[in-house]
Amino acid sequence: MIDCISGTIKYIREKSITMLVGGFGITIMVPKPSEFILDETVTLRTYLHWNQDQGFNLYGFKSELNRTVFLMIIDCPKIGPSIALNILSQINTSDFLTVISSQNEKALSSLNGIGPKKAEQLIVELKHKVPKLLESGSIVLEEQQSFAAWHSISEVLTSLNYSKVEINKALQFLTAKYATQNNSLDQLIRAALAYLATKP
Repeated sequence: MIDCISGTIKYIREKSITMLVGGFGITIMVPKPSEFILDETVTLRTYLHWNQDQGFNLYGFKSELNRTVFLMIIDCPKIGPSIALNILSQINTSDFLTVISSQNEKALSSLNGIGPKKAEQLIVELKHKVPKLLESGSIVLEEQQSFAAWHSISEVLTSLNYSKVEINKALQFLTAKYATQNNSLDQLIRAALAYLATKP
């Protein structure tokens, strides 16, 4: 496996870049080509994928977490690199993990190319892996605090005997309203309880 690659950006395309490495121009599929600048020198974490129809494709990521999440996605049954790249081209890694952790099918299915069935499949396959990713130390401190908060809310609501359906709805509500805000865990729990109190 090619673990990482360093070189100079020579071409930027819709879904890929060409990196000059030791005199060779190497095409690398990336989630967001617009993040790169011509002639800048970068180091990417990579994943080499072989497909019977297309042969070898090299995928590149700016961080280890981005590559880890990409690999988590393609580990799902019938989810290939093209779908994973499509997802990460529309949503950043932190937001994707928040969506999975809060089981927000609506937000995930709103992405181009991801319908309700595929969104449900991704959440079912990945929701148990996010806590493990937290424990592994792969997520930086700020992201750990964010994901740990959603996980703690779920545990609190479970201890109060709310059903999985109710908890999922509360987490979806919190994600839609508070995901980009800097609220304390107590504030989020109170908001979740207030939301659930209004539901029959």
